[in-house]
Amino acid sequence: MDRPPGMMDVAREAGVSHITVSRVVNGHPSVRPETRTRVEAAIQKLGYRRNSVARALKSRRSSTIGVVIVGSELFELPRILLGVETAAKQAGYWVSLASRQGESTAGDLMETLQRLTDQSVEAIAVVADRPGAVETLSGLSLGVPVAVVMSGSVAGPDLSSVEVDQELGARLAVRHLLGLGHRRIAHLTGALRTFDARARVEGWQAELTAAAAEGPLLEGDFSAESGFRLAHELCDADADAGPPTAVFAGNDQMAMGALAAFAERGVRVPHDVSVVGFDDMKGAGYLVPALTTVRQDFVHLGSSAIELLVRRVGGEPPERQRITPRLVVRHSTAAPRSDT
Repeated sequence: MDRPPGMMDVAREAGVSHITVSRVVNGHPSVRPETRTRVEAAIQKLGYRRNSVARALKSRRSSTIGVVIVGSELFELPRILLGVETAAKQAGYWVSLASRQGESTAGDLMETLQRLTDQSVEAIAVVADRPGAVETLSGLSLGVPVAVVMSGSVAGPDLSSVEVDQELGARLAVRHLLGLGHRRIAHLTGALRTFDARARVEGWQAELTAAAAEGPLLEGDFSAESGFRLAHELCDADADAGPPTAVFAGNDQMAMGALAAFAERGVRVPHDVSVVGFDDMKGAGYLVPALTTVRQDFVHLGSSAIELLVRRVGGEPPERQRITPRLVVRHSTAAPRSDT
């Protein structure tokens, strides 16, 4: 056979009508067990695969959710996608994945979204780390429910969103350090073009202000290399107020770089300086010292986005969810030295 086997070929092989084959393929209950077995054997023998595109056009249902990834600072993307895939499978959906990395334009994003709607996806989740993506989506009508993941508040009334409360996470980290007695807390932030970095700066600053405390802000890019570089800058600074006794890093990667820089400079953690990260990446508890950090449940974030979209497909209104992070205290934080 020079072409892929079709439903008529299966019907001929099994000695039934193509309607019967259709019923078997679609799980219709009104098929006798022996007939179903014969049709399934024919499908197996011929290697038949149903045309999901044609089925989607006919039924106007594809059982597919599109996922668009926008941005380059999404370090925990695999865990988000694990939650997406798991929740989608449980709800009876497939996932169609598209990606726009680097400095994508609004036109790039629009093209990607249009390609997914052309595939008859029933909903779209946009995992984004920067404002431009959300601004493009605001006021846009794609004809399917859209949820923004990880990107803060969204302006469009038809857009759903789900995010971890980044500002609260930063507040938890700084409150912990303030509670230990630290009054000068530096923040090594990730790239400020991203939502997460901005929200964490706001939380850090709000807690310092409320406590009449202070500390320098140094911008990196969420990488371990930038954490290493910025920690060296802290060590080299000759500020009148004196060096910070604590560092709140923009994420665990930056905290890891900072730990390496402090070790290189002979600065002891937590004896000389306490360090807090953000994310609770795999292995954070095995750094030296074990890292105090803010845990984000990325798997739950991904699964929540899909659950929200499934409800939208079912006719429920848009929702905006914030997931509460949790502080995990380990050995990289302690009270400041009595002589500081």
